[in-house]
Amino acid sequence: MLLQLTSDQEFLRETTARFLDELAPVERLRELRGHEQGFEADYWRRGAELGWTSLLVGEDHGGGSVSGSGLVDLTLLAHEFGRHAAPGPLVPTNVVAGALSAGSAHLDLLAGLLDGSAVATWCLAEPHGRFGRVDLAVRVDGDELVLDGVKRPVESAGAATHLLVTGRTGDGLTQVVVPTDTTGVTITPLVGVDLTRRFSTVRFDGVRVPAAAVLGQVGKADEDVERQLQHALVILDAESVGAMEAAFEMTVEWSFDRYSFGRPLASYQALKHRFADMKTWLEGAHAIADESAEAVAAGRPDAAVLASAAKAFIGEYGSELVQDCVQMHGGIGVTFEHDVHLFLRRHTVDRALYGTPSEHRLRIVDLTEQQEGAS
Repeated sequence: MLLQLTSDQEFLRETTARFLDELAPVERLRELRGHEQGFEADYWRRGAELGWTSLLVGEDHGGGSVSGSGLVDLTLLAHEFGRHAAPGPLVPTNVVAGALSAGSAHLDLLAGLLDGSAVATWCLAEPHGRFGRVDLAVRVDGDELVLDGVKRPVESAGAATHLLVTGRTGDGLTQVVVPTDTTGVTITPLVGVDLTRRFSTVRFDGVRVPAAAVLGQVGKADEDVERQLQHALVILDAESVGAMEAAFEMTVEWSFDRYSFGRPLASYQALKHRFADMKTWLEGAHAIADESAEAVAAGRPDAAVLASAAKAFIGEYGSELVQDCVQMHGGIGVTFEHDVHLFLRRHTVDRALYGTPSEHRLRIVDLTEQQEGAS
């Protein structure tokens, strides 16, 4: 999170934190483990009223920010989602809402996302190949588009009314808005580790939609997809840092309360050294997440590299930190009854979504080579 928040940003963060304290306590998270969607529709509508889905949307479309930078404001909400391991499709819905607002298209759907009556998700990842590779085919057939291919994993596809599908047309990318009840769309639930997040495989078998379903231009959506990816990474990183912070604070408190041989665990030098490492990783994660958010929000030339660097760092060292938190709790740390696993689950899923640390290190190499070739 930012070192200094404006009064409006602090109010936004505190309002969300209080809301999640009330409606998404850990007891409720455990109850939602068996819920089909992982969240209640009324909970999401009330969150939308607080601005959860409007920060990447322009004021002319009913959105707006509290600081002038909606993406930075959104990281404050994402951080609280991580600290609470909160339910709800925060990342995909905001990515889609931002894309619709930027394209000034499908405004009826956008209105539904803003008031929380509709949920939409982004179909980007595919089950085979390196992250970022898109093979799903989108071809033009008269006044229709035809989609063939598979997307996996897709967050909250089962709860969504619409899918923003990224496919390939020739050498370029095309984005299409597809209602989930369209003939040829098959949504198959997957088994995941997070208690409240749901993922699916979505198959498109000769799916036909009108040409008006295109977002942007056919075969010319590469820059739009890159911007959406950067937004998704920034939101995920902020959430991951929130989960890291919650697990770390819980473990520090435990180490002072838990005694061994008449001394608190926090007094042992070996654990002090490990806590120092963990605190360094946490502060580094805060710093790179904030820098990445500001770079992407401002459209800086280094935004893509910073977004991938943040995803790689937070994914790598965040995993070390949360795993250490589990281990420092001893046997109770690996039980379902303790809360620390909630943050391990959240961070583990965030680490894998939209590219793993190793995939983003490769992406940094590719981006650097492209920049050097262009200079």
